[in-house]
Amino acid sequence: MQVGVFVPIGNNGWLISENSPQYMPTFDLNREIAIRAEKYGLDFLLSMIKLRGFGGKTEFWEHNLESFTLMAGLAAVTEKIRIYATCATLVIPPAYAARMCNTIDSISHGRFGLNLITGWQRPEYSQMGLWPGDEHFRNRYQMLGEYAQILRELWATGQSDFKGTYYQMEDCRVRPLPQGDMKIICAGSSDDGLAFSAQYADYSFCLGKGVNTPTAFAFNNERLAAATAKTGRDVSVFVLVMVIAAETDEEAMDKWIHYREGVDQEAVAWLGEQGAADKTSATTNVRQLADQASAVNLNMGTLVGSYESIARMLDEMATVPGTGGVLLTFDDFIEGVENFGTRIQPLMKSRSV
Repeated sequence: MQVGVFVPIGNNGWLISENSPQYMPTFDLNREIAIRAEKYGLDFLLSMIKLRGFGGKTEFWEHNLESFTLMAGLAAVTEKIRIYATCATLVIPPAYAARMCNTIDSISHGRFGLNLITGWQRPEYSQMGLWPGDEHFRNRYQMLGEYAQILRELWATGQSDFKGTYYQMEDCRVRPLPQGDMKIICAGSSDDGLAFSAQYADYSFCLGKGVNTPTAFAFNNERLAAATAKTGRDVSVFVLVMVIAAETDEEAMDKWIHYREGVDQEAVAWLGEQGAADKTSATTNVRQLADQASAVNLNMGTLVGSYESIARMLDEMATVPGTGGVLLTFDDFIEGVENFGTRIQPLMKSRSV
């Protein structure tokens, strides 16, 4: 099973809490995480893109780096680990995205890939006059499908004459070609999102569910398998989970309870308001992100326990058919990666590095 790190491109990582570690995103922080992840044989790094945060007392995700330039920097200071940036497709035209990808492919010597997102939080784009209207919720994956087709054409041949509903290419040239096999990731979990992944993506990211319920995400794998049965393509699932580890189960659970008790209610309210704007699908992952049940960490699957317990639960995740790997977040990223490399990974049966 592959293991990656969802590097903290935004302030405070993925905990919307006054009691969790408070920090700003910097290149130096992410470089340290990347170097340690590579040292311990982890497989990849992925950064999101966020153009506007949720506010509140913690100013959650109001401070963000930019994904392509951050990952270009990390590509230059690493040698083996795979690097993924996230593309805000409403902001960056596909041909320009292809050229940026080719540049980071050159920096990384073929270790780069791309996560494509449609955009779901209106204020991220309306603040710049770039929100195409709420009809975007209905047609976003048709638009993203055209985007992916253009990327694939340009990466394969350096030229595109694609003519679609949303994009028109006229003898578009993007060269030199990438030296690596450019992989596409998508995190959409709606029916349309999974159909997109089945047709165009190499990996489909999904949110884990619950606390210490490591296989609760299995239904997403089954849904993707049904979608890929129609396309005949092999697409692996990578599961997003948060790890809160300590010497004992009790110590780790105390940390988790402390974080939950400090939840930034104002920021969570903003998240809920934005998540409710998309009324087109009950299966979109935004519904899970914005659920009030455990919005303190955006309702991602959470593994809380001793190093031994975390290793055991990650191994359980690896047994779910269709699971290619996990994408990890931590309450404290430097300490988390260090403990994963020295205390958790050596106990995992699903890891051989």
